[in-house]
Amino acid sequence: MKLERGSGTYPAIFEERPDLSDHVVYRPADLGALGRAKLGIYVFGNGGCSADGTSSRNHLLEIASHGYLVIASGTIPKPKSDAATKPGPTPAPGTKLTSATPTRALTDAIDWAQRENARAGSPFKGRIATTEIAASGWSCGGLQALSAAQDPRVTTAVIMNSGFFPEGANPIGGVVSDKALLKTLHGSILYVLGGPTDIAAANGTDDFQRIDHIPAALVNIPVGHGGTYMQPHGGIAAEVVTAWLDWRLKNDRTAAARFVGKDCGFCQDKRITIERKHFD
Repeated sequence: MKLERGSGTYPAIFEERPDLSDHVVYRPADLGALGRAKLGIYVFGNGGCSADGTSSRNHLLEIASHGYLVIASGTIPKPKSDAATKPGPTPAPGTKLTSATPTRALTDAIDWAQRENARAGSPFKGRIATTEIAASGWSCGGLQALSAAQDPRVTTAVIMNSGFFPEGANPIGGVVSDKALLKTLHGSILYVLGGPTDIAAANGTDDFQRIDHIPAALVNIPVGHGGTYMQPHGGIAAEVVTAWLDWRLKNDRTAAARFVGKDCGFCQDKRITIERKHFD
């Protein structure tokens, strides 16, 4: 199968970095092609909070190809023996699921990017927009992103097929789910949900309805909880997310027009539905 490179100006690759354990970095293959442009930062928690940092690779390569430094939790999976691929024991009744990656992996990624921008000899030195930061994630990873978005360095949050569980209903150990944190979000937030068949749609919709103090958008794509992450170029979800990042991180007015105004571009897009609030 041919590996995608993204459809943007800067064909992208993914790699592990020796100085950033347990993360996968997605970036333009030719950093010199950026010229004076700088890479916004997009940190990502995987679906299921898994340690497979390539599980949403088409989505992440697409974003990187538009001029972003994308960092996912986890590693690039290695070939496994038959024994290693056998399923583990089923959790006992009443036992919570567990996260294979910690929430702090997202803020660790931000720390690394900021260090690399300043480090002598780094290929990223002077190429990263260290104040243009998005925290994002899919499903369980979206819960991690909602926690990471409390970090004052984060500019915007992108929560995909996810949302905080109702009080007392969180089935995942080691991952915070607290609706009170919605009141302390800052910057802006985008929810991307999968329509009525998305098991996280109710949680994400409730989150969006509760947020009343920052610019927020809710996009529904009728594809269910699995999203469009591994469709070519990450599908329509990657298109929506890239436009959001271009607007909220780069102040691109063409991208803004896809979200803002009575006749906004996405308002007229039959592939999706969109709700918005606190847009000036």
